[in-house]
Amino acid sequence: MSTETPTAEHVVTDDPIIGALRQRFGDHALLVQPTLTGMPVLWIARDSLEEVLRFLRDMPEPFEMLYDLSAIDERLRAHRHGLPEADFTVFYHLLSISRNRDVMLKVALHEDDLALPSVISLYPNANWYEREVWDMFGIAFRGHPHLTRILMPPTWQGHPLRKEHGARATEFDPYTLTVEGQGIEQRALQFKPEEWGMRRENENTEFMFLNLGPNHPSAHGAFRLVLQLDGEEIVDCVPDIGYHHRGAEKMGERQSWHSYIPYTDRIDYTGGVMNNYPYILAVEKLAGIEVTERAKVIRVMMAEMFRISSHLLFLGTYLQDLGAMSPVFFTFTDRQKAYEVIEAITGFRMHPAWYRIGGTAMDLPRGWDTLVQGFLDWMPKRLREYERAMMDNAIVRERTRHIAAFTTREALSWGVTGPNLRATGCDFDLRKQRPYGGYEHFDFEVPLGSHGDAFDRGQLRIEEMRQSLRIIQQCVDHMPAGDYKADHPLTTPPPRERMLQHIETLITHFLQVSWGPVLEPGESMAMIEATKGINSYYLTSDGNTMSYRTRIRTPSFPHLQQIPSVMRGGFVPDLIAHLGSIDFVMADVDR
Repeated sequence: MSTETPTAEHVVTDDPIIGALRQRFGDHALLVQPTLTGMPVLWIARDSLEEVLRFLRDMPEPFEMLYDLSAIDERLRAHRHGLPEADFTVFYHLLSISRNRDVMLKVALHEDDLALPSVISLYPNANWYEREVWDMFGIAFRGHPHLTRILMPPTWQGHPLRKEHGARATEFDPYTLTVEGQGIEQRALQFKPEEWGMRRENENTEFMFLNLGPNHPSAHGAFRLVLQLDGEEIVDCVPDIGYHHRGAEKMGERQSWHSYIPYTDRIDYTGGVMNNYPYILAVEKLAGIEVTERAKVIRVMMAEMFRISSHLLFLGTYLQDLGAMSPVFFTFTDRQKAYEVIEAITGFRMHPAWYRIGGTAMDLPRGWDTLVQGFLDWMPKRLREYERAMMDNAIVRERTRHIAAFTTREALSWGVTGPNLRATGCDFDLRKQRPYGGYEHFDFEVPLGSHGDAFDRGQLRIEEMRQSLRIIQQCVDHMPAGDYKADHPLTTPPPRERMLQHIETLITHFLQVSWGPVLEPGESMAMIEATKGINSYYLTSDGNTMSYRTRIRTPSFPHLQQIPSVMRGGFVPDLIAHLGSIDFVMADVDR
């Protein structure tokens, strides 16, 4: 884009991935777009999409994972110098574990021809992403087996992430639901097996179709699974999401860069500041802000506190799903101890919205180290007790060993990341492979499983809590001195004493509070190792006080899409164990 530097262009065009693509498809087939995403971003023709994706998937050290697939409505975007003409852009973000590299492909579409070929045959997890793009933007995918709405109700009119679609309640008529309308909505939600390629019977038996959810304790939120059953055996199943959709990406188009921070807390609502992290890092890339060492270490410490808190919630509810009632009381007791530390430092518990552009909302309070150390001294013995009483329990082992197992290759093909991927033995943790926010300075190990089953997914998270404690201890022992936020005009408002002394600082303060910062046009992305897997924000700035497009890629979305491939041929109790072992929350799925 016009705001990028020649150096950024030089780095991108020298990339070996671009060289391999140009050698295979010719210089004319690619247009390189310099961005702040940290990866090659290439525009390709629609007709060559499948061929390019197949080349990248099958090359030596391949791009095994379709990490993300979404779109941008370009029609109101002012700063597009040097880019292909487009009314809409569809982008494909590929990730290579073997190369530890990413690449993004973009395809330009015009409003009178919004269609692309489906790529499910290359990457099976494209299924839900293509449905989401159809749902949100109205872009069709030829050859898709079931191109229907996924997040919005079946009766919804319009495509919410188009620029002409309303974003606020004041832009719609008051909502009413008559008895007749309620009947229409209920009929629209009725499951029709034939539409999903399912038979109601075979020569031996008549199948039963059972709704699990959307209100069921084992569904971990407003999540519906329609099961096709032969007795207690799962012949097939269809996950149905969208009951918790709140339009978080649309909200990003109406909130300033600062005021959007609290909205990020509600994505994975068990992750707290972990949700702020990738958004803040992506904004700081756009703004060119370098964060102080103290701010980095504070952020790491609080992120790991929330990792422990989230894993404790997982562990208690996981064991509860398996029929053990006591563990949830123990884990919630320890989670309360974590929240006492979090609340003392941030002022809030679950949703502190505490990270800021350039740092944190405030410095650590006096006595923080004593409080954190008390938690660090408490938890190790508790984790040993959990292993002894829970994971070593014969019933737990019988219910989870070799249950709902999948391989690394299967995990990558479905977009699985985080502990669920590492349970298969794949050593990929962004904190190690792509250190961000200061993680390169910490000494810790990456726990791995070996069977990729429900047991390994539970055991591994206990080991991750141990490593988080290890990281937090290093934060306590080596907390840097200095300021907790960057001295930069686009960061949080300046200290009040300076504001009262300098007119320039007063003006900056006024603009920050009334308008919010204005960021230069550009695109940036930040990925982090969140509690449930890799979470990322892909931000597009059009030189305004708010984002032009906010794309949130969450780990839980692909994890739920994988359920049918794992559970076909299994049994209902195995499904319950698998749902508990995934560790998902529906806000992380639906956004």
